[in-house]
Amino acid sequence: MARVQLDKITKVYPGGVKAVDAIDLVIADQEFVVLVGPSGCGKTTTLRMIAGLEEITAGEIRIGDRVVNGVPPKDRDIAMVFQNYALYPHMTVRKNMSFGLRLRMLPGPIWRMSHPTESRRIRGEINSRVTQAARILEIEHLMDRKPRQLSGGQRQRVAVGRAIVREPAAFLFDEPLSNLDAKLRVTTRAELKRLHRRLKTTTIYVTHDQEEAMTLGDRIVVMKDGVIQQADTPLVTYNVPANRFVAGFIGMPPMNFFDGAIWMQGDVMVFQEGKLQNSRPIDHASAAPDEDGMPIVGDGELTLSKNGFTIVIPPYLRERLETSVGRHVVLGIRPEHLHIRPSESATPIQMKLNVIEPLGNNMDVYASTVLHDQVVARVEAQEGLQIDTQIALHADLRKIHFFAPGATGTNLSKTSEPAHALA
Repeated sequence: MARVQLDKITKVYPGGVKAVDAIDLVIADQEFVVLVGPSGCGKTTTLRMIAGLEEITAGEIRIGDRVVNGVPPKDRDIAMVFQNYALYPHMTVRKNMSFGLRLRMLPGPIWRMSHPTESRRIRGEINSRVTQAARILEIEHLMDRKPRQLSGGQRQRVAVGRAIVREPAAFLFDEPLSNLDAKLRVTTRAELKRLHRRLKTTTIYVTHDQEEAMTLGDRIVVMKDGVIQQADTPLVTYNVPANRFVAGFIGMPPMNFFDGAIWMQGDVMVFQEGKLQNSRPIDHASAAPDEDGMPIVGDGELTLSKNGFTIVIPPYLRERLETSVGRHVVLGIRPEHLHIRPSESATPIQMKLNVIEPLGNNMDVYASTVLHDQVVARVEAQEGLQIDTQIALHADLRKIHFFAPGATGTNLSKTSEPAHALA
């Protein structure tokens, strides 16, 4: 087993394209860490640098107590499972699983002829490892088949088995489930999680699927443009996202965002929905009223319309948001925190119902406010809703977030404490 440490790792491709930008990350011994993010965020490049398949431009990689920057991939004591499985088509499952071990453990034919006893011992150990891995993965009945005779899920298990027999310090997985159908992905990721608990090997897993990341990882590392946005446990990442990008990427359907401003109405702090006029950077100037008495925030970028909704900000958030009064902020509400039925902790927001997507026990409801075209709520399935009618969606105020403007705007309401109940 091994601890993996990345210190200021950077990768710059020819032409000045920076794929990974000075990231720091420590993966503990026996930890299962998932690198997740959209295509092009640098997650696979990071994995390939750990494996030694990509040269690093700057920084240092440690596996265990050893710096491995200049160490060839075969000597790094890691095993990698690729997206396309990379099985030898002319070999049986047994030979595919044992091939790497035979190369590492058995010298050439001259040595084997001159050391028959040791050669037999090594062959027996290889066979034992392959048999044990096959038993763990429940593919013992497939050992004499070739890859073309296997389904996608079976090929994936063989690729994992080839990694297991190495007994490496760390496993590296590069989107190994992306070629499987949806149902098989669900069952296979459960098998991978169970396998990790059994083997207790340090595992680094790359995926673009945030649901896969949430279900598999002890910790998930969210990346964007070669930079780590947040590295935390799945529940903390979901409940306390570091910024707007993480909040929007983690969770399905994605979080709803509403531009607006924090405003004081007497002694009450409120959020007033606004309309973003253009995509220029927001100037955090003090708000001033327009000719109708409505505040205009910034340099004309955000106008607070009388048609926008207003919500009273819960008391537990007031202290954190005091410095944001009169400024453009972004309200974030997850679809699952919008409800059709009213509750004591929720406030109603009037919307127009546009689309209903039945999902069995639940349904996704797509609606719009006067100022925002698409809002999605995941609610309990029910009859009687009519398209193109007004509906009140009740926002759970214990679960709302406020962000600074911009794609990676900081979570202004972030706290490590559980959400407080409303006073």
